[in-house]
Amino acid sequence: MRHFILILGTIGALHGASAQQLAMAAPDKETEALFKDGEQAYNSGGYAKAVGLFTQVLERDPDHLNAYLQRGFCHSLLREYDAAVADFTAVIQRKNDHLWAYTSRGSAYSRLGKHDLAMRDFDQVLTLDPKNQEAYNNRGWTKKALGDQEGACADWRTSKKMGNAEAKIILQNNRCK
Repeated sequence: MRHFILILGTIGALHGASAQQLAMAAPDKETEALFKDGEQAYNSGGYAKAVGLFTQVLERDPDHLNAYLQRGFCHSLLREYDAAVADFTAVIQRKNDHLWAYTSRGSAYSRLGKHDLAMRDFDQVLTLDPKNQEAYNNRGWTKKALGDQEGACADWRTSKKMGNAEAKIILQNNRCK
């Protein structure tokens, strides 16, 4: 470990960073192992177990974006939407242009019946990526929940024009002209 810090110190001196800053930026193998275990639990459907593992990752590294994101997905799948919103918000606070975090938080807000907040998130996704078909589909569902059937149909038509096959089915099932 001492040699590692000395090497980091030498590299840091060359690049204007201290050994301590570089050591903090170096990936912690145990933390990454916990993260991989969390991903494995998530991929095998062990969402509650994955939440625990991602929580351990975040206790070690409170800025681990992927741990927040993955834990948020797990919370959503467990129907723990308030917890999911908190995790997706943590991602957005650290990276305010993270499309998946806005999309996922918008979906969680929709599940909570907070359609105005969901709409705001889907609008933000479309501001960042105007060709995001999923955001148009999700915003369409939110508009429908708010009683704006024509607005919903317009979003689904836009998604369909962009090539989204799911939007075609949504348009048919919701009697959009």
